Amino acid sequence: MTRFRRVRWTLSLASLIAVNLAPLVGVIAFGWDARFVVLLYWFENLVIGGYAVLRIAFARAPLGAFHLGKLFAIPFFALHFGGFCAVHGLFVVTFFKIGGGGFPTTSSSGFLVFFELLGAVLRTVWNSRPPGMEWPLLGLVVSHGVSFVQNYLLGGEREAMTVGKLMAQPYKRIAVLHVAILAGGVPVLLLDSPIGLVVVLVLLKTVMDVLLHTREHRHSTPA
Repeated sequence: MTRFRRVRWTLSLASLIAVNLAPLVGVIAFGWDARFVVLLYWFENLVIGGYAVLRIAFARAPLGAFHLGKLFAIPFFALHFGGFCAVHGLFVVTFFKIGGGGFPTTSSSGFLVFFELLGAVLRTVWNSRPPGMEWPLLGLVVSHGVSFVQNYLLGGEREAMTVGKLMAQPYKRIAVLHVAILAGGVPVLLLDSPIGLVVVLVLLKTVMDVLLHTREHRHSTPA
């Protein structure tokens, strides 16, 4: 069993590293600049949020009230996290002048405005995506899927997780990562995205992602 867990952990970590290095292909082969790398990292927010919903849905507990709580937690998380991604995406679109840097307009009111804003930002960034971005984006879905299946479903993590912890995890991960990304991406963009510095940005994100991933699963994976 210990050997199986070690193989599973290696596969999860290897897929994470591989997908993080994928933007280097875009930088070298397709001439991506810092804007497009940060754009891909914004898309990753949505992937992380999607798997967070699945983690909440598949969380285990012996109490019926726990499962009833999911009926409230999942739509609440979707609304709150969707709003977070919408505002963050709006900043990315405006600051990095993606799709002309225009401010997406909305006509809804109340909570629905966040979903409409998220949809507007998503259309803007998708229509402005560089050549070849579909493949690293698919890689992100697969990589996070490997971690979800092998660490969460098969590795026993869902046995020890609460809904509160599952709802908080994506925010902690994204907050740390994107502070580093913006700290590295802004000066790179101001220097007109020289290829060497864009590569450094990708490597910085890869190292931080591996450290966060390792710490997260070390604490949650049962011995």
